[in-house]
Amino acid sequence: MNITTRGFLHVTYKLYHHLDILNGEEKSTCLNVFLSVMKYAWKKNGYKAQLRHETIAKDTGLCRSTVKTALSKLSKLNIISDIRGRSGKTYIVNDTFLKAENTYDKPQIAKYSAPDSQLSATLVEDNIHNNISRIVKSLAGDREKIIEELSKLPITELQEDKTNVYLCKLAIEHKKDNENKTYVDKDKILNALKSVRKNTNSRYKQKKEYYIRNGIKPWENGR
Repeated sequence: MNITTRGFLHVTYKLYHHLDILNGEEKSTCLNVFLSVMKYAWKKNGYKAQLRHETIAKDTGLCRSTVKTALSKLSKLNIISDIRGRSGKTYIVNDTFLKAENTYDKPQIAKYSAPDSQLSATLVEDNIHNNISRIVKSLAGDREKIIEELSKLPITELQEDKTNVYLCKLAIEHKKDNENKTYVDKDKILNALKSVRKNTNSRYKQKKEYYIRNGIKPWENGR
């Protein structure tokens, strides 16, 4: 095996569950495209790779428009970012979703748990207990509900999250929009509606006109 050829990829389940917000087909497509990007984005290059859509399309068997859409979704979810160049784009993988690579040597069959397996388990556990990740995972597929629930969290917590950046940004905007709205007390609304119904009642209007015409003040007569 060529030393520059990967024997396996260092992708974590954190990425897999981060894509739960998408429907099944979108999730599968994004995973397919992500694996193609990872084929060229190595640690020694800072997980960067200059790629054309045609290259990814050839790897994945997807059409160019589908590849372009998937790359856009991966970017919005902060899984990859891109820099436009003269001969295509350079894609940068967010290593938050990757397991640390310690070597590029020919991989060996592991007989014992990896040294950082305990650390990986801790990271997964932390992610599960994280407020933001828990909301995203529990409401997967319902983006509006996710944003609504995230907007109930403190802005500082939303700003500090590095995994669900796009969703947190939408949640902050939603939170600020709601804070700028002026709400009227429900009792005032109910009283106003009662007043409208009362003043549009023909019997009430006739009685009111009679009182005015005859200079009668109902409250003085206990009416």
